[in-house]
Amino acid sequence: MVTFARGFGTGGKEIASKLAKELGIHCYENRILTLASQMSGLDEEIFREVDEKIRNKGGFASFLRGLPKAKSYIARNEKFVSDDKLFEYQSKIIENLAETESCVIVGKCADYVLRGNPRVVSVYIEAPRAFCLKRTMEKMGVTEEVAAATITQTDKFRADYYEYYTGGNYWTNPVNYDITLNSEKVGIEGCVDMVKHLLELKGLI
Repeated sequence: MVTFARGFGTGGKEIASKLAKELGIHCYENRILTLASQMSGLDEEIFREVDEKIRNKGGFASFLRGLPKAKSYIARNEKFVSDDKLFEYQSKIIENLAETESCVIVGKCADYVLRGNPRVVSVYIEAPRAFCLKRTMEKMGVTEEVAAATITQTDKFRADYYEYYTGGNYWTNPVNYDITLNSEKVGIEGCVDMVKHLLELKGLI
């Protein structure tokens, strides 16, 4: 089991996907939202709206109240009232995945949820701002201004989310992870190889 945390534009998701493909295992990111949706009975789009974000006013309950009354899932899920509940669903799914299969999980505070599990390797991917800007502009086809705003906003959401659900831990603190890699210096393929090597050293592959 490998968990990935990543700065926006670093290539962390690509690294995670390549690693999973080379190891012949599943890579979970948004698929966890699908599973959480199935577990709760709520529409998956609701989970996507608050994924790795902290809402300052009202949490999930406020968000649900703002949806059209005609949505049948609102009436039958009145007890689903907070982002905390979403995190609870996700955590249960992550714990179950760790117990039942070898896989790669991207985001969702998976490193924290699975802390103490000796069969889990946690990875943090970071890179210089210029590198992230260039990748974001190329991948999204946007201007430097839009790319910069996207990186800043997304990383803030991820940092706030991590701090809130881990009881105050700082998202980019290398102490939280088994290994931290600079994707510009190491390269996408190099990061994959280094994580594989760490898995070998720990006897996990």
